[in-house]
Amino acid sequence: MLTYHLRGADKGKVKGNESAEDLVTTTYASRYAAVDIPKYRLAEEGVPSNVAYQLIKDEMNLDGNPELNLASFVTTWMEPQADKLMAEALSKNYIDLDEYPQTAELQNRCVRILSQLFHGPEGTTGVGTATVGSSEAIHLAGLALKWRWRARMTAMGLPADKPNIVMSHGVQVVWEKFARYFEVEPRYVPFGRDRYVLDVNTAVSMVDENTIAVVGILGTTYTGEYEPIAELDQALSELEASKGLVVPIHVDAASGGFVAPFLQEDLVWDFRLPHVRSINVSGHKYGLVYPGIGWVIWREESDLPSELVFHIDYLGGDQPTFSLNFSRGAGQVIAQYYNFVHLGRQGYRRIMANLDQVATYLASSIKDMGHFELVGDRKGLPVVCFKLNEGSNYDAYELSSKLRERGWIVPAYTLAPNASDQVVLRIVVREGLSMDMAELLVEDIDRAAQALSSLGRSGSLSSVKAKKMPSQPSKVHARRIC
Repeated sequence: MLTYHLRGADKGKVKGNESAEDLVTTTYASRYAAVDIPKYRLAEEGVPSNVAYQLIKDEMNLDGNPELNLASFVTTWMEPQADKLMAEALSKNYIDLDEYPQTAELQNRCVRILSQLFHGPEGTTGVGTATVGSSEAIHLAGLALKWRWRARMTAMGLPADKPNIVMSHGVQVVWEKFARYFEVEPRYVPFGRDRYVLDVNTAVSMVDENTIAVVGILGTTYTGEYEPIAELDQALSELEASKGLVVPIHVDAASGGFVAPFLQEDLVWDFRLPHVRSINVSGHKYGLVYPGIGWVIWREESDLPSELVFHIDYLGGDQPTFSLNFSRGAGQVIAQYYNFVHLGRQGYRRIMANLDQVATYLASSIKDMGHFELVGDRKGLPVVCFKLNEGSNYDAYELSSKLRERGWIVPAYTLAPNASDQVVLRIVVREGLSMDMAELLVEDIDRAAQALSSLGRSGSLSSVKAKKMPSQPSKVHARRIC
């Protein structure tokens, strides 16, 4: 049987309107006949499946190793049984819940489990939905808050055309998107020099009759710290008593929603607080599911305006839906339920305790090196944030680039306004970063720091930095990193 070798044109040769750079090339010359495959248009004839697979697999080898990607909170490993369940659901469209009623049932069970985990009111069955990550969840929660505020203002005969939302500069970029897309004024509480979470007094001072909510973050992307949500709830209670302003809290628990209930069980941050009306959480972070799956949970039915819920009947029966997306795979919902069934409370508790133990080891080891200073209080997520000591003759970006030589992806970035003169590095501890791997990481950080110290500003790393190689981390705020 004739097979094909994918070989590009000779250097500089142009075929039709395509240059050599527009053609795909592999190195298996002795195995296949030569055929040029265009990169940016469909070829007249395809190639055998094994050739297409090898071609794409070879290119994907240039990506970073997910297991060494310490920049991302996103899950990179699941058990084989979960992999199998997801593979078996590849052809299921999540939105066709009337055709796949058991998938709908599993979603509803997950909503009830999360509502109970977040201490929803007694006697409620849970109000919420699966989403494409916390990004969609935040848009949905924000819309519900805006509509409730508008209805409240209309009922009082007041104008409802200038909504605002109060949040710290620690929010993820999706909150900026929500504010811009849905015309809500964002009011940012700035960081302090040594404070990287919401300042409650400043936040409450920004609240007025047009505030649709104050956002509290359960685990910021900058340092992993939890914002003082219970303190915020108390302050809003006092504001309501003194001025009559009713302002809800939305908790962005994208990362911490699957950590705090198991690692800091005595922390009160959820529906136990009367002003907390909605919570988002990412199943694909510490919920331990592959991307992308998120959840948004409301305290009770009245917190989700009925006007936002659509009833779809063309699929064979009435199906209420509230989403910004429509067709997508059902596998992540099924995998989330698998984790709930398989792990239970004790399973999640053990995993989060193990991750925190690794993070504690990393923080202690990095501090003891003498090159670095820890940033944040380390009382939140299993995250280690640190910066170089003053007077270092290299910077955090060079250290990040040096670690990339060993395969480690450790981002360097500036903190938010009012603290943006500080450049930090962050390690997210996920399943897959074992204590053995953490020990190797510590050795590589120490080795890289010593090598850079000996090179100084005149060393080779400065020229690498100047060229801005593709592997160089971008100088961006952490809230723009997943």
